Amino acid sequence: MRRAVCPGSFDPITNGHLDIIGRASRLYDEVYVAVMINKSKKGLFEIDERIDLIREVTADYGNVRVEAFHGLLVDFCKQRDIPAIVKGLRAVSDFDYELQMAQMNIGLSGVETLFVPTNPTYSFLSSSLVKEVATWGGDVSHLVPAVVFEALAQRLEKD
Repeated sequence: MRRAVCPGSFDPITNGHLDIIGRASRLYDEVYVAVMINKSKKGLFEIDERIDLIREVTADYGNVRVEAFHGLLVDFCKQRDIPAIVKGLRAVSDFDYELQMAQMNIGLSGVETLFVPTNPTYSFLSSSLVKEVATWGGDVSHLVPAVVFEALAQRLEKD
């Protein structure tokens, strides 16, 4: 069985993330979406909320599993016998950072990193940008799945 992982904070998951996850799901038998736990950062959505949203929007893929992780991604991979990390690249600046991470990961554990160029439609898109625009009342409905847009609107309404 060919396995890969798509890691990130996914706070919230965007259509750009889904594009990468969907493409990975066509290349691998099993794709893990690893939701990063960073206790030093306060996310807009709690980890369990992110996991629920991701599970809902990836349910049609059939071969995607969603789990939280804390610590080194290579340890997550070793524990699940995952030999590859799939990362989307939006720009050259992403490549500079991700190449360093990929080299560190292969040096630590032999886990390979596959870089997938982002669909140009999503080349500017990030969770941070979605949150910022939504916070100021901008329309982000075309940048996230409908269920995520609803959750985002409800969360920002509370704040």
